[in-house]
Amino acid sequence: MELDEIKYLYLLFLLPVVVVLFFINLYWKRKKQREFGDLEIIKKLSPESSVFKPVFKLVVILLALAGLIFGLVNPKIGTKMETVKREGIDIVFAMDVSKSMLAEDVAPSRLEKSKQLVSQIINQLGNDRIGIVAYAGSAFPVLPITTDYSVAKMFLQSMNTEMVSSQGTSLDEAIKLSSTYFDDKSKTSKLLILVSDGEDHSEGAQAAAEEANKQGMRIITIGLGTEKGSTIPLKKNGVVESYQRDNNDEVVITKLNRASLETIAKSTKGGYINGNNTKEVVAYIKNTLDKIQKTEFESTQMADFQSQFQWFLGFAFVLLFLDLFLLEKKTSWVKKLNLFNEEK
Repeated sequence: MELDEIKYLYLLFLLPVVVVLFFINLYWKRKKQREFGDLEIIKKLSPESSVFKPVFKLVVILLALAGLIFGLVNPKIGTKMETVKREGIDIVFAMDVSKSMLAEDVAPSRLEKSKQLVSQIINQLGNDRIGIVAYAGSAFPVLPITTDYSVAKMFLQSMNTEMVSSQGTSLDEAIKLSSTYFDDKSKTSKLLILVSDGEDHSEGAQAAAEEANKQGMRIITIGLGTEKGSTIPLKKNGVVESYQRDNNDEVVITKLNRASLETIAKSTKGGYINGNNTKEVVAYIKNTLDKIQKTEFESTQMADFQSQFQWFLGFAFVLLFLDLFLLEKKTSWVKKLNLFNEEK
């Protein structure tokens, strides 16, 4: 059994609170009765008043509350096992997080646009496994190969230019690290989607791409930015404080280097696409994936859990309905039992 919303179990602490309130109210009633007169005389004046009924009503209310709480928790019971076969490919997203990705020649910025693109691509995937790499002057593993897309998108949204301390853009480091995500012994198709403005401060990108090709990797490059270029705003709390400057104190103009990205893609028989239009990029990637051979890479047993909340809620509502007809005066057959020694 598994519990869907465990947090609601904390509501069970309300049950002892209800019990305490019940006894406080009972004490208050007795106190007022003593102030009014002798208890024995009061009992004779109200012979139908029951000691048992209020306690019974309390038990009914407690059981009803417990039923409502467990209904909110939604216990689930596994009823059957299914064999699930997954067919797909392995995809690694290499995300450029260098300072140049803060440029706003692509709205809202190159970095935010790259997140939007990758998120939309992930939404179109089926059973493919994915991983994420961040890179600037060096590469950094963000998320290993997984089929959990929700976790992947969570990590994706947290990416920023502070993740990698070494600034610059080393496309070769991104390719080399991404290649380690793939299992050399696996027959699963390997795809690297490299998102960048193409500004490369290393000299080994093409060599790294050629080596990746030998390992059976295909690389698709997505270019972000414009060839005209843009400044790199440095913001604090969303407000531009200054612009990135070089060693000569000149304002840096960062431009899209389409040629370098096309060369990398060509080395692995992949492809290049400009990332400014999200719809076109998603369609291009989907079309490419449809042409890549899928491989069965996982066969797992999955328990199909069925929700049981309806039984608890039904039980609770029956008790609450019953409580409407429970009066606090004595019932004839209970009176005969004399459970509380009320008859003397």
